[in-house]
Amino acid sequence: MQDHDSVPLSDFEELPPEQMLAEARAFLERMKTRHSIRQFSDKPVAREVIEAAILAAGRAPNGANHQPWFFSAIGSAEKKKTLREMAEKEERAFYEGRASDEWLDALSDLGTDADKPYLETAPWIIAVFGQRKGGMDDDGETQNYYVPESVGIAMGFLIASLHHAGLAMLTHTPKPMSFLNDLCGRPKNEKPYLLLVVGYPAEDATVPTHALKKKPLDRIASFI
Repeated sequence: MQDHDSVPLSDFEELPPEQMLAEARAFLERMKTRHSIRQFSDKPVAREVIEAAILAAGRAPNGANHQPWFFSAIGSAEKKKTLREMAEKEERAFYEGRASDEWLDALSDLGTDADKPYLETAPWIIAVFGQRKGGMDDDGETQNYYVPESVGIAMGFLIASLHHAGLAMLTHTPKPMSFLNDLCGRPKNEKPYLLLVVGYPAEDATVPTHALKKKPLDRIASFI
């Protein structure tokens, strides 16, 4: 290994095999209760909860430790109203001609359409950006590496953290999403990846039956 500054690993906790298996299975059971929903309550969520989840996302592994991500947490009613208007404009174009018949057919089992009221109802919308350049110092010039992979892992951390905190979510990806740079005041060298709708489920919240169908282990993994 090439010489580099380092410190001893001091916070790793090795678990007994039986506890390790119990923890893994408990996490699986917890994640089985994570569902994407489209009916949200307007019940408020403390900013501190969102902050803690974003900090957890910021611990994700990433290329060269450049941490090429930015999270804009939108809680302003005015901003959310504007967001909904802009997102629905793109969604109408998608459903009325931009999307292929095959794509629309794939979405039909989820009951999605161009109307996105949850973008106003939910207390928080987190816009996730990938930073093509910036490095550790956010200088806007240093090349970042493995940006899509790094941002994808961080989004997984974020979703798991928010679910662990007792919140519901929906991933939303209007196309194109370039309007988010202006809305969130982010530079053009950042690419919007996703909107994460965060809050409590409405009392009448439902989960599409199709979304409950998950591939078994032998279709998503092999042990060789």
